Amino acid sequence: MTQPLPALKVGVAGVGVMGRNHARVLSDIRDFDLTAVFDPDAATADGVAGLYGARAFTTAGEFVAAGLDAAVVATPNRHHADLGVALLEAGIHVLVEKPIAATVVDAQRMIDAARANSRVLMVGQVERFNPAVEAVKRAIDGEDVISIQITRVGPFPPRMGEVGVVIDLAVHDIDIIRHLTESEIVEVQPQLARTKADREDTALLQFRLANGTIAHITTNWVTPYKVRTLQVATQNKFVVADLMSRQVTEYFGQQPDGSYSTRGVMSWPAEPLKKELEAFAHAIRTGEPPAVSGEDGLRNLEVALRCLGEG
Repeated sequence: MTQPLPALKVGVAGVGVMGRNHARVLSDIRDFDLTAVFDPDAATADGVAGLYGARAFTTAGEFVAAGLDAAVVATPNRHHADLGVALLEAGIHVLVEKPIAATVVDAQRMIDAARANSRVLMVGQVERFNPAVEAVKRAIDGEDVISIQITRVGPFPPRMGEVGVVIDLAVHDIDIIRHLTESEIVEVQPQLARTKADREDTALLQFRLANGTIAHITTNWVTPYKVRTLQVATQNKFVVADLMSRQVTEYFGQQPDGSYSTRGVMSWPAEPLKKELEAFAHAIRTGEPPAVSGEDGLRNLEVALRCLGEG
């Protein structure tokens, strides 16, 4: 009988909202043993570490030297590259929250460090693991995609970060578009507006992909309720998904009178973050490329920065 592999010692750097979610889910995955938590705020680090029997650290250097096999980097974007590179150079596999880094140069530094040290670098594009997105991907398999429309809107966040809606929200959808089409975005037509923030809080983004697909993202922080919808038109069908309820409907077989047949597409219940972290463990265990590579993260960041006129 094969003995189970020992659990990977994992740490979480940055335990704000997303980092706390990572800590919660990691503690429930057999492949991982959550042993370290890093946050510059001692009370925050101690509080989260105490929940899971982990050690708390308040400096990056101590965290890097904590004897980890793997780490999740969920710090503010500007710290991703320096901490990520330090971890990779110490031989530690890294899952970094989206966006991969604040700049293209920093993203490339992380990719180079992962390659030089033969470590896994995976980017936390959690919507890839949303069962509804996976159901849409299955439904359009083998189809010629004509267009994709994604709406990701909601109220202004209670705690404003350092970025606007393009980096905070649209990066999810840029990744979904690339994932569904397996093609790269070659043309960008952004329209941005600011109403309540220093950075853009409304964005209408249009794209053309190398394979001819056109795509549109509507995202903002000015809608009083949350909407997360994905619509894909192909030569033979139209697929609609609600990314929150995870309901997916396929319209097909248009009749001469303009009517369609419809059917629900099975969307298996699962927590996307758990599936993402399990995929991270799988890449570490098998040596297979991660589900969302550093290069994927770089491409997503490049497109987002082009939308902001910074690419």
